[in-house]
Amino acid sequence: MFQIVRKKELNSAVTLMDIQAPFIAKKAKAGQFIIFRIDEQGERVPLTIAGYDREKGTVTIIFQKVGFATKALGSLNEGDYIRDFVGPLGKPTPVEGKKKVCVVGGGVGCAIALPSAAAFKEAGAEVTVIIGFRSKDIVILEDEFKAVADNLIMMTDDGSYGRHGLVTQPLQELLEKGEQFDEVLAIGPVPMMKFVCKTTEPFGVHTSVSLNPIMVDGTGMCGGCRVTVGGETKFACVDGPEFDGHKVDFAELMSRNSLYRGREAEVTEKHTCRIENMGKKLIK
Repeated sequence: MFQIVRKKELNSAVTLMDIQAPFIAKKAKAGQFIIFRIDEQGERVPLTIAGYDREKGTVTIIFQKVGFATKALGSLNEGDYIRDFVGPLGKPTPVEGKKKVCVVGGGVGCAIALPSAAAFKEAGAEVTVIIGFRSKDIVILEDEFKAVADNLIMMTDDGSYGRHGLVTQPLQELLEKGEQFDEVLAIGPVPMMKFVCKTTEPFGVHTSVSLNPIMVDGTGMCGGCRVTVGGETKFACVDGPEFDGHKVDFAELMSRNSLYRGREAEVTEKHTCRIENMGKKLIK
């Protein structure tokens, strides 16, 4: 069992939690992920590690409450426990040897982008960060990004904060001005990552994307997280989660990610709380 030692609501839909997991905290690196399961009947859900404290033995996760499992996780509080918390899984972000990088984050994907930006900075790179949100009221981690970025560009879809527009606009401008990035790392919604790759491709800038497809076991055995990269089948859990974005089959990825949306909605609508039912039986 793994205890929730800190909980913070970053906005109405996004929650931060620190989980007591000393063995994972000892080994975790930026770009890797964990798989959690709330109880013995819960589904296995992957979340990229948003941070870690090796001394305290905690791992930070940041998640958006959109499906049944993440809503259930979000209903727990400090002091509560979750059944399984497995990791670190996947390959870490390769940061060595990069002199100038650009990290692009969108929405809750910014939580994943932050540790990678920090790792690039710690490795000696000059780091430009471009982050985008729909509006000012859902902006997260701005101060944390300011602490690791040499240049931070904030974008909002509606223009309520920072610059008005998409994250691809300032990226395009920087590349047209002659910025020579060794690496662009894009993390966020799949369409956003796709168009970041389309923006960098004409300039020949190597671009990585962090993929979070459907996963089950997290060891490469089930095949649920398979993606096509450069015409070859890869497994995000063991070969990734970061891949060369110019080689990813985004159409296939988006199609596979939408397979179970109907079932997810059905489960959420028809779910009956086992704890409440247990209480009713005890009363009888």
